[in-house]
Amino acid sequence: MEPAALWRTIVADATGESVMSENAQRFIIVDLRIPFVRLVLFFVKAALAAIPAAIILGFLLMLATALFAALVSDGGFVMMRRWSF
Repeated sequence: MEPAALWRTIVADATGESVMSENAQRFIIVDLRIPFVRLVLFFVKAALAAIPAAIILGFLLMLATALFAALVSDGGFVMMRRWSF
């Protein structure tokens, strides 16, 4: 298959023609056999990978919140002021 024809099967043309060829077949997956241990290992790896992602996301949210507070506030930091009675 030439590259131009392959590209047409991946992305729809601007003309609106169908990207599926006439002899294409649709299929339905009815069963997926994954051993239990491999599935457990996959979820353990996914959970361990989520920890650094959550730390990075939390840090970015902290920076965004600090930037928003700096832009909106009046410049005073309430907790650093002396209390007067």
